[in-house]
Amino acid sequence: MSRSPDRSVVAAALTAMTVGGLTLTGCALPGSDQTDVAWSSVTSDGHNVAERTSTPASTSATTTANESPESADALDVLDTIPVKGRAPKTGYDRALFGQAWSDDVNVDGGHNGCDTRNDILRRDLTALTVKPRTHDCVILTGVLDDAYTGKSIAFTRGERTSTAVQIDHVVALSDAWQKGAQQLTAAERESLANDPLNLQAVDGPTNNKKKDGDAATWLPPNTAYRCTYVSRQIDVKARYRLWVTQAEKDAMTRILGSCERSGPAQGRTQTAETAIDTPVPPATPTTPVRPDTATTEGTAALYKSCAAARAAGAAPLHRGQPGYSSRLDGDDDGVACE
Repeated sequence: MSRSPDRSVVAAALTAMTVGGLTLTGCALPGSDQTDVAWSSVTSDGHNVAERTSTPASTSATTTANESPESADALDVLDTIPVKGRAPKTGYDRALFGQAWSDDVNVDGGHNGCDTRNDILRRDLTALTVKPRTHDCVILTGVLDDAYTGKSIAFTRGERTSTAVQIDHVVALSDAWQKGAQQLTAAERESLANDPLNLQAVDGPTNNKKKDGDAATWLPPNTAYRCTYVSRQIDVKARYRLWVTQAEKDAMTRILGSCERSGPAQGRTQTAETAIDTPVPPATPTTPVRPDTATTEGTAALYKSCAAARAAGAAPLHRGQPGYSSRLDGDDDGVACE
């Protein structure tokens, strides 16, 4: 993804912006062991509003003392996303994004023999136990270090217990529908609904309160995760050619401008290599590295920024992996672009 050639010009335009709203939808476990709380259409009326402000976004042409390098990358990507009004929700249906939690998708984790929901539980939970004779696919119990609330949640699979941990679409499918997904192919919409970048295991009650709130009308209660949360929304919209509203861009700019330089946000998404007891079946890479997002040194791709690594579907990068660079690992913990 190309960068804005002149941040100062963009910054001057952003100073006049105010904050409004967009849409995100919570998601839950389909099937016999959990009530579906997110497949039905949800309107923007009656939001549970966690934060709203009319203060203009504060920006500058250079990274400020409080702005992290990662947030600067996200702002650069945000500058490339079109700003348009919200299209009508007419015609939206969850079924337009394919079978829920399908493994037959061309994203990370697709075609690995496990459904998407269990892939995300395996990625985000620790202390896992799995159901025997399911090829380690079905997660029975685990512990979630919840990014949205910052609390620890015990998960037990079951009709009455699975709702404690739900899988949230970071960018709601209904929001995506109103901001460009109507023009995507059926296969692209199904990928969007099952892309791990757009999925997060979270506290069920908090997800229910979120409904279809967005960066302008709803933010995770855990303030330490907000910069990562907004950055992921930006990456998803860039990857799937979606747009943002003006109010949405204002809110994202304000949040990213408050990110501290001390390191990655707390409560970041855990990865299969660092957070689980049961290994995730290897996923077949499906997103090629775009020529303008990386340079090469020997046989390894060296990404110009974390935004470029995410756009290529390569983040997070672990020390020793192709593309890893200490320049992208701000806290030198061996994991770049968390």
